[in-house]
Amino acid sequence: MTSPDPLDAVTVTPKTGDEPFTRAGRPLDGARLRGFWSWSCSDLIGNAMRGVLAEYIVGLALGCVDGGTRREWDAADLVTGTGLRVEVKSAAYVQSWKQTRLSTIAFDIRPTAGWDFATNTYATERKRQADVYVFCVFTPTDKATADPLDVDQWDFYVMSTDRLNMVAGGQKSISLAGLLRHRPVRCSFDGLAGCVGDVG
Repeated sequence: MTSPDPLDAVTVTPKTGDEPFTRAGRPLDGARLRGFWSWSCSDLIGNAMRGVLAEYIVGLALGCVDGGTRREWDAADLVTGTGLRVEVKSAAYVQSWKQTRLSTIAFDIRPTAGWDFATNTYATERKRQADVYVFCVFTPTDKATADPLDVDQWDFYVMSTDRLNMVAGGQKSISLAGLLRHRPVRCSFDGLAGCVGDVG
């Protein structure tokens, strides 16, 4: 019988948050994984975690995150049940730090040499790797009422990668105004699945 490859990809199973930190094989008092999550992931308005949250929100709408885990470096952020590869981009007017003005909405759309998790290889051609882009705008302009967990505070714009390539070429970024000029499909959280299916 062949031994498993010690450097093979890790099979990630969803955690519950109850998993303890340990020392010498025994749980550390009161130290659970949910404490780490609370410490590291509570700033949902900051750019880094808001982007991950946007992926999850879109995944909820598309029904492709239940029981799974995020693949951080995969070529596309999400894959639907029908195999559509979805790239999720997010932006917001407000940030968690002190601002002197609202942020300008723009999205990174640069072509990449995507890495494929299943094959552990990079694409030989720099291109936009997904089939569909979902541009997510967190819309509040008042930090006092901004709640990234409220899906009604998000706008979603859907565009096929073919159309994005046609209108944006090799551009590295696109502003919201620039995106809107090319008429993406605007939809609500409830309409996302249908929009992505239609566009893809």
